[in-house]
Amino acid sequence: MQILKRTSWLFLVVVSCILITNCDSNAVFDQYQPVPNQWNKDSIASFNFKAPDTTSNYNLYVNLRNTDDYKFSNLFLIVELNYPNGKAVKDTLEYKMAAPNGELLGTGFSDLKENKLWFRGFKEAFKFKEEGDYIVNIQHAMRNNGEVNGVENLKGITDIGFRVEKAQK
Repeated sequence: MQILKRTSWLFLVVVSCILITNCDSNAVFDQYQPVPNQWNKDSIASFNFKAPDTTSNYNLYVNLRNTDDYKFSNLFLIVELNYPNGKAVKDTLEYKMAAPNGELLGTGFSDLKENKLWFRGFKEAFKFKEEGDYIVNIQHAMRNNGEVNGVENLKGITDIGFRVEKAQK
């Protein structure tokens, strides 16, 4: 009987830990795509999701996981937001990826860092004005200094993600 109680208690602790770490009440959409080996300049990460609602404010993020193989201090991305009615908004964005001393920014304990990069919602509230399916496309636009052609294969990016969060009031 006592073994059964310990087993039940251990099971409850394990399930509670999983639920606590996996629950994120603000996340409406959060998805990653792995990058096999290197991120080719022509490779586009595409994310398809339904508008949560048209009355609330949201924060939109590009999420990246990178290793020490990432050798740049910044990152240029082309991010395209496609609305249900066919309208598309395309931005070229720059993100800081390393401190002045060369240490990679982001969270993580090992050589794998995770970066949550603002896309929409940081300057003014973002609302999904149309109901339906939205598509976000993300592509890198990195260049070496002094070179016209872009970096063909970007090393060090392991996963590309997109996240929609309900904005805090």
